[in-house]
Amino acid sequence: MSATEQLEIRRLDPAEVPAQLDALAAVLHDCVAGGASVGYMAPFSPEEARDAFAGFAAEVEQGRRLLLAAFAGSALVGTVQVILALPPNQPHRAEIAKLLVHRSARRRGIAELLMAGAEAEARAEGKTLLVLDAVSGDDAARLYTRLGWTKVGVVPGFALYPDGRPCDTTIFWKAL
Repeated sequence: MSATEQLEIRRLDPAEVPAQLDALAAVLHDCVAGGASVGYMAPFSPEEARDAFAGFAAEVEQGRRLLLAAFAGSALVGTVQVILALPPNQPHRAEIAKLLVHRSARRRGIAELLMAGAEAEARAEGKTLLVLDAVSGDDAARLYTRLGWTKVGVVPGFALYPDGRPCDTTIFWKAL
């Protein structure tokens, strides 16, 4: 991102998500190719990434999920989701999922801005408690700690990296 590129974080409305599917998929595909444990296994194609975001788009349309995107100039370089669809006894909380920043755009504060946007949107939806999980000890886990999230604990071998290696997962929460 050059000094002339403006960074914008915004919630995508249901009507604009379809137009951004390829760009969202490109970010997901890049993150999985870079080894991120975000729910997908290698080999992972651009088409599979697009299918994943098409499913998320349907949940955005249904009001079950919020989708935020980070734009550097006109390029979509990151995304995060707020899952609103939880059991009836949990109307006060939401889950943060799929914080993704394209490898070419990292180390510029984009993930932190996406998280601030996700928290603000969750608050606007009346949520007072957020939860999320992250690979233990990775950059995202360190970011969440720095942003004031509280560590619940670590689940050993909870998930797999795209190459099949197990990874420990840390569960976090934050009151809004």
